Amino acid sequence: MDYNRVFVSKVKRLIVVFTLFSVFLGFRTAAFAQADSVAAQGHEVSAPAAHDQAHGKEEKGFDITSFIFHHISDSHFFTIWGHGDHGLTLHLPVILWTDNGLVTFSSSAFQFDDAGKVVVEKNGQRFAIAHNKIYYANATADAHGSYVSHVTDEKGEEKVTNARPLDFSVTKNVFSMLLSIVVLVIIFTTVAAGYKKRAGKAPKGIQSFLEPIILFVRDDIARPNLGHKYAAFMPYLLSVFFFIWLNNMLGLVPFFPGGANVTGNIALTVVLAAATFLITTFKANKYYWGHILNPPVPWWLKPLMIPVEIFGMFTKPIALAIRLFANITAGHILVMSLLCLIFIFNSIAVAPASIFFAVFIGLIEFLVAFIQAFIFTILSALFIGMAVEEHH
Repeated sequence: MDYNRVFVSKVKRLIVVFTLFSVFLGFRTAAFAQADSVAAQGHEVSAPAAHDQAHGKEEKGFDITSFIFHHISDSHFFTIWGHGDHGLTLHLPVILWTDNGLVTFSSSAFQFDDAGKVVVEKNGQRFAIAHNKIYYANATADAHGSYVSHVTDEKGEEKVTNARPLDFSVTKNVFSMLLSIVVLVIIFTTVAAGYKKRAGKAPKGIQSFLEPIILFVRDDIARPNLGHKYAAFMPYLLSVFFFIWLNNMLGLVPFFPGGANVTGNIALTVVLAAATFLITTFKANKYYWGHILNPPVPWWLKPLMIPVEIFGMFTKPIALAIRLFANITAGHILVMSLLCLIFIFNSIAVAPASIFFAVFIGLIEFLVAFIQAFIFTILSALFIGMAVEEHH
């Protein structure tokens, strides 16, 4: 595989990769600030009305928790511009498997409701949405106008008790995952065609950009951990690396088609970790299983060590899933929290410090997007390498 000499240095490779993606940061801060301003204006407009209706009751403050979790949670629509009916929204399809079979309709039928107050009737059934989840609606509304029933658990949290249909809807996260898959297929199909046409020649275009990254995964991740068996696992390692990296980068772009918190969704990270676990389990050789089921320790320690080794098989993928989920989600929450300081203190004087630290954390998040893809891939290669390693 030919490549330019400038990419021989590992440091130069990483500098080129980070520099080419730094353009995203310019859009990030401005778009987040604009989105927060729209939301803040909505709170400021509704607060006087609530004050007048309550005849002097205390005005409700800015709810930072609801605001942040609304932005990082999954949704059935993309807000492209504005807010609610006064903006431009891409509504995604709702696909449900119910007691009466398949039901499909647009998420616009819920009219931006998320409290179970809007009922959609389809195929002789009634549905309501609450906390981004779709439930079978009650026949009548409760005192608050909601068609879903709530109970309070021991922790004081409200939970919906209504039954749910099987939900196969295309949400923001699903849409972003499908989009990233299509983008990756197109890009790598183009790169593969370039290698066939230009066999033995220097790479050009997108091929010259991706080649040093592919070589980085091969030479710095796969070979050190998998040895001479690295080639068999390169397709998986490359797929995981670019899938996580692309979705991390899309999550840093707060406007369509970005903005979905895909890698901050524990369900996705669990599936990716499960894929590594299955490959490790089914590709493992007899020496790997011998170390787990018959560890090389004194016989009197074996009853203790065997359960520990078996437990360790599951803690590795669990650590993979939680690490990616926690780091990506924490970064988004921190940036949003810093921007919300302007509206919490209700003072423009806080804005310079708030935006400065938000940009600083955004730069760190930009690095974390690459680092987390790298860490997930290298740990996957390490776990697989431990399972296929030959006995010496």
